[in-house]
Amino acid sequence: MMSFLLSVFAGRVRALSFFCGSVILLSVCSVAGAKVLRIGVTLHPYYSYVANIVGDRAQVVPLIPAGFNPHAYEPRAEDIKRINDLDVIVVNGIGHDDFADRMIQASDNAKVPLIEANANVPLLAATGSAARAGSGASSGKIVNPHTFLSVTGSIAQVNTIARELAKIDPDNAQAYRENARKYTKKLRTLRAQALQRLASVPAGVMRVATIHGAYDYLLREFGLEVTAVVEPAHGIEPSPAQLKGTIDQLKKLDVNVIFSEMDFPSTYVDTIRNETGVRLYPLTHISYGQYSADKLETETAKNLDTVVRAMQESGK
Repeated sequence: MMSFLLSVFAGRVRALSFFCGSVILLSVCSVAGAKVLRIGVTLHPYYSYVANIVGDRAQVVPLIPAGFNPHAYEPRAEDIKRINDLDVIVVNGIGHDDFADRMIQASDNAKVPLIEANANVPLLAATGSAARAGSGASSGKIVNPHTFLSVTGSIAQVNTIARELAKIDPDNAQAYRENARKYTKKLRTLRAQALQRLASVPAGVMRVATIHGAYDYLLREFGLEVTAVVEPAHGIEPSPAQLKGTIDQLKKLDVNVIFSEMDFPSTYVDTIRNETGVRLYPLTHISYGQYSADKLETETAKNLDTVVRAMQESGK
């Protein structure tokens, strides 16, 4: 009798062990087989935003390879294929990544969800003819799409992206929100440090022109208005007649600082400097080179430092 009871008990222990082992194995398999969100991005700033928001909880996939100019990019077959297995795409949506619409429609994933990063960003009107019509074109508005060049614009976009990703991936929603708060705190600190350096600089000492009409958002952080834009459109050099007209205008308006584009230098800028005596300061467009999580933060810091230096030197 005793041996019979021991046999039954041992059998139940083995059954319980098998059950527990199965539950553990199923749990491990479930975690291992969990789908990792694949998030497409169209521009370098959005790679930085999303990479900082998701950390290691999702994969960030650029739609176009590093080294291409997004203003002149034409979709390629190998890049279009990349869209087929994306779960969501983060877009600028107001004129800087028009190529994305064509790529998505040509892919096998034409109904992939989109996150409009600029949905909650106060948009500035275009400066001159250099800006392009974006999503506001249907209502007759022409806006400046370079919102990512300012800290304020970046913070608004990070918060929008984090909120929308939390809806798509609720299991990681809390992590996304916490990461977004940490990242935007870094950006706010960069801006605060820059403004602190200007405490002793007199107001109204700088009259500004830009080579490309992208930098309004950045310069507004410092209370600066753009007086003139040199290029008739991005990447298109002014004709000799246009250049002369610009030089005459800069002299008339007493412009003393020009911000140029670091990533795409223009040969005619030296002519302007020689004819007008203005100081020249290069800014980065944050849309060229390798994709990285710290690119937006690093290059924003450089831009803020350049503007501060320009204002300090103009105030001497």
